[in-house]
This record gives sequence, structure tokens and C-alpha cells, in this order.
Amino acid sequence: MSETFDNEEMKEILQDFLAEAEEMLEGLDTFFVQLEANPEDRTLLNEIFRTAHSIKGSAGFIGLTRVVDVAHHAENVLNQLRQGQMRADPVVIDIILESMDALKLLIQEVKTGKPEEIDIESLNQKLDLLLQWGEDVQTESVASHGVASEGTETSGESESQELQEFLVEDAEESSEAPPAPATRASPAPAARGEVVPSAAPEAGGAPVPAGEGDQTIRVETSRLDNVMNLVGELVLGRNRLVKLSSEHAGEEDPERQMKEISEAVAQLSRVTTDLQLAVIKTRMQPIRKVLGKFPRMVRDLSRKMGKEVRLELSGEETELDKSVIEEIGDPLVHIIRNAIDHGLEDPEERVRSGKPAEGVVRISAYQEGNSIVIEVSDDGKGIDVARVRDKAVERKLIQPADAERMSETELVNLIFLPGFSTAEKVTDVSGRGVGMDVVRTNINKINGSVDIRTAMGAGSTFVIRLPLTIAIIQALMVTIGSEVYAIPLQSVVETVKITREDIRTLSGSDVLNLRNQVLPLLRLRDEFKTPPGDQDDTRKCYVVVVQLGSRLLGLIVDRLPYQEEVVIKSMGSLLSGIRGMAGATITGDGKVVLILDVGEILQDIQLRQNQSVSPAGILSNGKG
Repeated sequence: MSETFDNEEMKEILQDFLAEAEEMLEGLDTFFVQLEANPEDRTLLNEIFRTAHSIKGSAGFIGLTRVVDVAHHAENVLNQLRQGQMRADPVVIDIILESMDALKLLIQEVKTGKPEEIDIESLNQKLDLLLQWGEDVQTESVASHGVASEGTETSGESESQELQEFLVEDAEESSEAPPAPATRASPAPAARGEVVPSAAPEAGGAPVPAGEGDQTIRVETSRLDNVMNLVGELVLGRNRLVKLSSEHAGEEDPERQMKEISEAVAQLSRVTTDLQLAVIKTRMQPIRKVLGKFPRMVRDLSRKMGKEVRLELSGEETELDKSVIEEIGDPLVHIIRNAIDHGLEDPEERVRSGKPAEGVVRISAYQEGNSIVIEVSDDGKGIDVARVRDKAVERKLIQPADAERMSETELVNLIFLPGFSTAEKVTDVSGRGVGMDVVRTNINKINGSVDIRTAMGAGSTFVIRLPLTIAIIQALMVTIGSEVYAIPLQSVVETVKITREDIRTLSGSDVLNLRNQVLPLLRLRDEFKTPPGDQDDTRKCYVVVVQLGSRLLGLIVDRLPYQEEVVIKSMGSLLSGIRGMAGATITGDGKVVLILDVGEILQDIQLRQNQSVSPAGILSNGKG
């Protein structure tokens, strides 16, 4: 069947199906969580059924028989739910979600060409048992009351218990008895209009290149029209400059010539700026693409941990650059898992403290200036700052003397240190001390920051600030000797002109007394081994104060020539591993300038300090 994907048209159809199927399956996760809260919502049930049927129909057309098989069995159960013959209890939802997870793996299998370990036969048997149980309950209802109706069903709790017992009993019987003829477990018949080939492409078809589906963006036509119009303006501006340059060759009136050229350049600059913004908008995607995955995750985690949790989302239409969207998913997963595991109390404990048994996790997104802010908050017990300090000292992540001098904000930020955890035992949810470290590492990587607000007994809030895009940034140019470097302006708090005598040494580290606060300093000349330049003033220098979250650090440089909007370029595979560099750019005068990664610089300082902190307790809080 490998020839199925040999023609370009089939490859394009397959690619479209994979992208749409992944999107629909993610949407189904959210639908099922909503259904669990409103099991009688017929509109929602019909929408779920239609979506599952669409996946089955499209998969059948392409010839993905294993996808069709699982989707068909799940569709049978969904049909009973929408007809009111079965109640959407948590146990029922668990089994259907298991089939949705299997469909996701099968889709991934087609994308990568690598076989996934999926026990389809066992899963289909579960779905068939669920279907049989629903039919048995309906038959008993008809026999008892003479007519089937929703009101004849047993109570939700007892019905759910009966279902669990039924599934366990049948599973035990099926494990002892010889395999039954594959009646319901046989491949699903084609839906009307489907063409199901005799062989499944999963077995012999050419795989879709991994990640290829992730490289596509759906863009509104109006945005593309705007880009096209601006490109037209750009062409007109170019033609104007070309004409001016040819008309005024040998022009005796240079003043008039320069005026007309300046006007054309100004027009070209305005169009270029508008075009830049328009192109950025084509890369923007609503953050719901990420947030839509979390209702299912919260539902599964809360059931697993025996907690009652409600997830509230707001600002789902807030747009972010696609590259930022791709990077923010993992940090949010870790923060939400941490909130449910460590932040929210057990229902009994919440009731004892006067809170509702159900805990709340809220995620809100909104734009603030040139940044996007994402807040993840919970109404749990908050962070015990004293316990954080004691654990950090116990794990030798900080020294006891330094811990006593640290502020509450700095102590709270210790949870981002690699290897830090307050969990008493390691579980598959938390306790290994890697989650929050990943949070700050990934956020710093996209020039973002994360802060924590917490109150004992009231809960915690993680505030994440992200740039609208990471492709084009404002940067402060600095010189060290004869070299020029760029520092992302979003990380810069202020610049200070000082003399060499203003620098003091405390515990072996350079510091500056900045408005009665001790600011740790880093000499970039020593960090990069830069030779001195001919024009260096050895008596005066500048300190660029950078901030990551609540952490401050002063970078000592020689001069501050200017600031500029720069386009970040990758340094290629050979140079991409250089620590402390986020990329490179080409400035207006044609020079290649390296862009500093302040987070990685802080991390390297921390490692060299052998897990000790400065007197201000700041360097330990570097990227990590």
C-alpha cells in the first residue's frame, strides 16, 4: 500500500487529515470534561458524536483502518450516550478518553512511521463491554417499567459502581475463557461515501516526516490580503528610489536630490514597519491552542490524586507568536501539576479550614504593552517560605548564613533551583526536583520572565511575562573593548555610569552600592576574554542592570553606543551550542553582532560558584 502516498495529492490529503484530526481530538478532550460536569447536555453529546464520526469517516477515506476500528467502537458508545441509553459517568468517560488517547497514538504513528504500542483488541473489548452494559441496563429498564426513558436509570453513584463491577467481572471471565469470535471487534464497515482500501497504509505506507504538520499555520485571508497590499506599496517605494537614482545622475542641485530621496526613504521605512507588523500577525495564534489541552489534564490529575479541582480559563483569544506558543506549553504543564499536587489541599483539609471542598486553578492571559502576561493561580495553601528555606539548606543548594539574609521574594524563587523539591516522597507527578527548573529555563529561553506571588492559606500565583514575538526584538548595543554585543532590551532595567572606584568586593565578588542596595556585578570583558580596545577609558565604565523575574544583576561594559531593533538569526548547527549567546544579528552598518542570553550567563555563574549564593542571595536564582 506504499503507493497510496506516492502521488502528491494523496500526501496533501493525508497531511490535512493529520492536522485536522489532532485538532479535533484536542477539542474532544475539553468536550468530555464539560460533559462530565453536565452529563445531560444533549447539544454537547451531539457535537462529540459528530466529531468522532468525522474522524472515522476521514480515516476511512484515506485507508487508516486501525483508526477507523477504534473510532467505530467509540462511536457506538457515544451513540448510546446521546440517545440517553447510558449516563456519562466518570467511569464511562475514563474508557472513552482511553480510546481517544489511542487515536492520538495512532495518528502519531502515521506521522512518524514508527509503530506505537497500542492494545487495540483489549481497548475495543472494553468499549464493547461498556456497550453491552448499557444495553443490559436499558433492557432491564424496559422490562421493569414497560418503556425506556431517562428517568428509569439508577442513581449516578450506584450505576457507576455497577458498571465498575460489571467490567471487572467480564474482564476476569474473558481472561479465563477462550477468545470469542470477533463480532463487534471486527473492523468497522465503511460509512456511506467512504472508500476503504484493502490494505492499511500504517503497515506499509510511507511515513509523513516527523513534525511536518507542526510547521503549518492557519491564517485569515484578510491578514494575507493586508500583507499583499503592503508588498505592493513596497514595490512602489522601490520603483520610486530606482527612478530617483537614475533621474538625478549628475544632478547639479544636490539639496533637491537629497530631499526627494529622503522623502522616498521615509515612505519606504513606513511601509517596511507596517509590513513587519503584518507578517508578525500572520504568525500569531490564539493561546487557546495551548490552554485547550489543560481541562483534560486537570481532570485526570485530580481524579488520580483524589482531589476536587475546577479549572477556570480566561483570555483564550489572546494571541502569541507561534514560536512562543510552542515553548510555553511545558512550563504551564509543570506549573499546573505543581498547583494541584502541592498547592491545593485534600477536600477534607479544605473543609476543615473553611474552604469549599473543590479547589480552583485559574489561568488568565492578557496583553500588557508589548508583552503577553499569563497568570496561573490557585486558592490552595500557598508556599511555606520557611519550609522552602529549610529544604534549600538541607539539600545544600544554599548556605545557612546566606539563607538568613535573603528576602521572602528571593526565598520563594528558590523553588526554581535545579534539584529543589519540598515533596517528602517521589511520585510520578512530582518530587524529583526538575519541574520548576524546567519552567524558568524554557521561559528564559524565549526572553520571558516568571514571578511568584503567594500568601499562606490563600494560594499562589505564577506570573509569566512573554514577548509578542522572539524573531524581532529591541536590543541595547554595548561595547566591550573592540567588540559589540546586543542585550535584549526587555531584560534591561536601567544603565548606570560609574567609575572603577565605585566597584567594591564582597565575599570575593564584585558588587555595586546602587541606591543603598547591593547589586552583584559581572565583568563581561573577563567573561568573554575580550582584549582591551585602543579607545578604552580605563577610569569610567557603564553598568547595565538586567532583571529576570525578581533577580537583578549588573553587567559591566565599556560603552553604550545606541539601541536598535534587531532580527534574531540562528548561528547554525556548528555555533548553536555556545553558552550565553541567544543568536546573532546584522546591524544597520553591516556588522554581525552576537545577542547575549542573560539567563544562561546567570546559570553559568551559578555553576561556577559551586551552588553558593552572593550576599544578596541573587546569583543562586539564575536560570536553571
